[in-house]
Amino acid sequence: MKYRFIPHYTEEEIKEIQIQGLKNTIKHAYNGSEFYKQRLKDAGITPEDIRSLDDLKYLPFTTADDLRENYPFPFLSVPQKDVVRIHSSSGTTGKRKVLAYTQNDIETWKNMMARCFELAGLNEEDRVQIAVGYGLWTAGVGFQLGCEHFGAMALPLGPGNLKMHLQFLLDLRPTCLCSTASMALLLAEEVQKLGLNPDEISLKKALFGAEPHTPKMRKRVEEILGLEHTFDIPGMTELYGPGTGLECMAHMGIHYWADIFILEIINPETLEPVSDGEIGEMVVTTLKKEASPLIRYRTRDLSRKIPGVCPCGLKMPRHDKILGRSDDMFIFRGVNIYPGTIAEVLEKFKEISSEYQIILTRKNGVDHMLLKVERSKGVSKDIDANLAKEISNALRKQLLVRVEVEIVDLGKLPRTFGKSKRVIDERED
Repeated sequence: MKYRFIPHYTEEEIKEIQIQGLKNTIKHAYNGSEFYKQRLKDAGITPEDIRSLDDLKYLPFTTADDLRENYPFPFLSVPQKDVVRIHSSSGTTGKRKVLAYTQNDIETWKNMMARCFELAGLNEEDRVQIAVGYGLWTAGVGFQLGCEHFGAMALPLGPGNLKMHLQFLLDLRPTCLCSTASMALLLAEEVQKLGLNPDEISLKKALFGAEPHTPKMRKRVEEILGLEHTFDIPGMTELYGPGTGLECMAHMGIHYWADIFILEIINPETLEPVSDGEIGEMVVTTLKKEASPLIRYRTRDLSRKIPGVCPCGLKMPRHDKILGRSDDMFIFRGVNIYPGTIAEVLEKFKEISSEYQIILTRKNGVDHMLLKVERSKGVSKDIDANLAKEISNALRKQLLVRVEVEIVDLGKLPRTFGKSKRVIDERED
């Protein structure tokens, strides 16, 4: 297949691009940033020491704490006069992570996003309804930037205002939706409540970002809206924004743009690399970023590399969907638990919908976990007791702890325009 925006590099070409990009990034950061110069000196490294990709392992890690501690212009490696834009993460604790962009950074980002629309099979005739946040966040402007560069029609609605979203679905006939999976579910359920047939709207595809979602959640949205494909799109403010890769139509992992950044997967405890196919924390090093380059930046996102060539034929390497975050883990009765592990167990039960909520409490010094799940449409309440017991037993086998399960009506759990809050921890410190 011929692409306008996606390059057809061979593995050897990608490797050569990464070697040269790594050398340039280290030299650029060392000469342009006092933070990076000191960090590299402390590690006993100069730009001349970087000769191959194997030298990557000698470079020091950087973290979100480094970003916050060096607020407001962390990692800045160019004069401030060269900065044309800043974006900030949506974090709620401490100082925000603020990232700077040069015009070249913006160009790189919009090309990344254009690649994503191309890989999703869109063309210039498509209309893209953008239902993610605008402002300091990278999401809305990133999708719009890439959509316009790609040549499709952007409908920049942002999240919220369901009435307007529904009106646009009917009147402007968008063919692609860009949103969180939670927002898509909310919109889909509203379409269902109004009795709209998928034939009455023109949506064919959707790109889901910003939060992990389950296959069950994806299938529910696809069925209600009559979608041909939905795609997982990763990204984060530190690494430009959304668009660091995308699923292709084979849906066998996410192709990431290895000519723009290097991806490592490490054990978050030992900080050593893991084997391909093994789950670990994603660590990224940028190859072209000018204003705020990243050197072995610990994303806290959990995933795994997928070995081999994708059936679609694209040689860009792949990683799995984002399986959660290493800092999303919570400790319950001495056991380390990721919400994603619970979601995987729930996938096996057809009697429940995609939505769930974990509530942690402490009574008389003992931790308790209540898991609320929704009954699927058409499933009788009469089986609630037995179903709750089956789910609890399955979770106990997987987690080795007891979980109380409550079955609630479909639509009872909170819906959101943004990221769903799956864990509510009411335990006292």
